[in-house]
Parts: sequence; structure tokens; C-alpha cells
Amino acid sequence: MDRLHRTRLLFGDAGIEKLRAATVMVVGCGAVGSFAIEALARTGIGHIIVVDFDSVDESNINRQLFALDSTIGVAKVDVACARIHDINPDTRVTAYNMFWDENTDLDVRPDFVIDAIDTVPSKVALYKWCASHNVPFVSSMGAALKMDVTQIKIAPISRTTVCPLAGRVRRATRELDLPDFPVVFSTERPAPVSGHAKNMGSNVTVTGTFGLMLANFVIKKLLS
Repeated sequence: MDRLHRTRLLFGDAGIEKLRAATVMVVGCGAVGSFAIEALARTGIGHIIVVDFDSVDESNINRQLFALDSTIGVAKVDVACARIHDINPDTRVTAYNMFWDENTDLDVRPDFVIDAIDTVPSKVALYKWCASHNVPFVSSMGAALKMDVTQIKIAPISRTTVCPLAGRVRRATRELDLPDFPVVFSTERPAPVSGHAKNMGSNVTVTGTFGLMLANFVIKKLLS
């Protein structure tokens, strides 16, 4: 039996070959992105492109797969590469240790993009890049301050509700007349922010579910 034996039983040889021939780019290797990358690697995606500018911090350990005591201070894309190759040495990995902004124009054309970025300007810049190069994508909305995984859904950005981040993204994309696109979001109202905390509380079961749903969406699209 090979490492994809159980996946092969579900998708068949033709499905495995589709995934092996595919290139998926994940922008953002944190709480949501790390779980998406993990799922893509374990499902046999042949080429994974990872993009992130940050290094692992001890405060990441509560929610990020790449954050371990042994990886503190290491670039997240380097940890991602090592982990993907440990899962499947045959996977081709391309890493960009960089911040995505409106000036970014990578010379790559993946079959699908997963947006796991935190900031609205960077998210919108990525959407514009995808639209200009005709690359399909799916995006993560706000996963912080949430506890109920049963309220996580996938819908077009135009049909999102409750999520404050989705509201900001929706307005920004409408102003730029960008086409509608799928997102993972939660209909759960965010928990109150404690005091004047700069960072928002987060729960790995929620951020991980966001990441796995993003990966699942992409895998289904690639198989179809």
C-alpha cells in the first residue's frame, strides 16, 4: 500500500492523478492556512506554493500546525516546506517568504488559490491578482473570537452575514467591481474583545475547521 491508498479508494486512480497534476497556492501559513496546507499535502496535491512573510512565534502554538517549540523563530514557509516533504517527499513545494500587497506579481499560475491572509488590503490585492490572471480562488473570512464550528459555512462573498471581516471585504470588492467569489465564514457573532488587547482570541478547533473547509472546497473543484 502507498501513502495515498485510502484516498485512492475514495477518488480512484483518475482522481489521484488529477490531484497530482494540480498546483495550489496558499497565501498565509498561520492558523487557517497551516491546516489547509496540511490537508492538501495529505491528499496528494502535486505542487503546493506557500506564501507568508512571518516567522513562528510562541503565541502561535495554540492554533497553528507549524508552530512548535522547536520551530519558534523559524520562517513559516520554511516550516511548511519541511512538513510537506515529511508528509510526502514527492510533493513539489515552492516557497515565497514575502508579504502580499498591491505590488505583488508572482510569475506563477496555479490551478487554485487559497486566501488565508489576515488583512483586508492584502486580501483585496490577492483577489485582483487572481482575477487579472483568471485563477480561481476561495477565501477565509474571520475565524477569531469564534467557538461554534457548526456555524461555519461556505457561500459567495455577496451572501455572507454577521462576519465583520466579510462585511469589509464585501464593500472593498464591490467598490472595485470584482466578481463574486466563494468564502468560508461563520455566522456566529464574535465574542467580546477583552480589554484593549491588540490581538484577538482564537480557538484551534475553529481556525482548523476553516482551513480544512477551504482545502476540501479546492479538492472537490479539482476533482470535478
